[in-house]
Amino acid sequence: MWRALQIVSTVAQGSAQGSTLSELAHACGLSKSATHSLVRTLVDAGYLRAIEPGPRYTLGIVLVHLGDVAARQFPLTEMAAPILRKLSEETRLTIRLAIADDGYPVFVERIDALDAVRFHAPLGVRELPHTSAAGKAILATLTDAEVRRIAEECGLPRRTAKSICDVPTLLHDLAMTRRRGYAIDDEEDVDGVFCVAAPFFDHRGRCGGALSATGVKVGVPTWRLQELGDVVRLGAEQLTKVLGGTLPAEWEHAR
Repeated sequence: MWRALQIVSTVAQGSAQGSTLSELAHACGLSKSATHSLVRTLVDAGYLRAIEPGPRYTLGIVLVHLGDVAARQFPLTEMAAPILRKLSEETRLTIRLAIADDGYPVFVERIDALDAVRFHAPLGVRELPHTSAAGKAILATLTDAEVRRIAEECGLPRRTAKSICDVPTLLHDLAMTRRRGYAIDDEEDVDGVFCVAAPFFDHRGRCGGALSATGVKVGVPTWRLQELGDVVRLGAEQLTKVLGGTLPAEWEHAR
């Protein structure tokens, strides 16, 4: 059992193109015959997948399903709750937690400050990535090619007069987001409403989602948006640490 798990772990940490039998045997300190027997069993059970020519071995569909189950069972909202409450108290705004779903934000938790304006924002719904601060915070962690793919997929529809609806402008906005460490939705999703958000990361430095703070724009100057952005950014960095995550180099220096 341990050797089979060792092989699965080695494949998971290996090349995205897969690992050969020889590579697995060498990495695990096993003979080729023993490795072949274990790999064959793992392939038959769906834990590994054989890709020709080669063959090369990648993780199988069973692990994809198990990963989905593990993600649903992972107590993210519980671990984030103290940080969300602290942000709510500090900002007196609506604080939301979003997970990243292939570049799109899906909000899974929210806390309304006692005197905050209540917004109709259902949980569990995949939202547009280019108009919300959380969506842009998540997009800012992706490559330009990935952003272009998502932009083509969703079409960048306009929500307000301030919505960003073309790729060059969006890429410029995302570059600014990376430099300062947080994204700004300045009435781009809903008229009269602003939002700031920052991404959090997992143990491999991949974006797990974003924290956001939302409020009414009336009377809120630019310096206050920047101030709130820094507060949310620090909250997202704290969540990254709580989750055992790693902040990518390009986000460590965002100040």
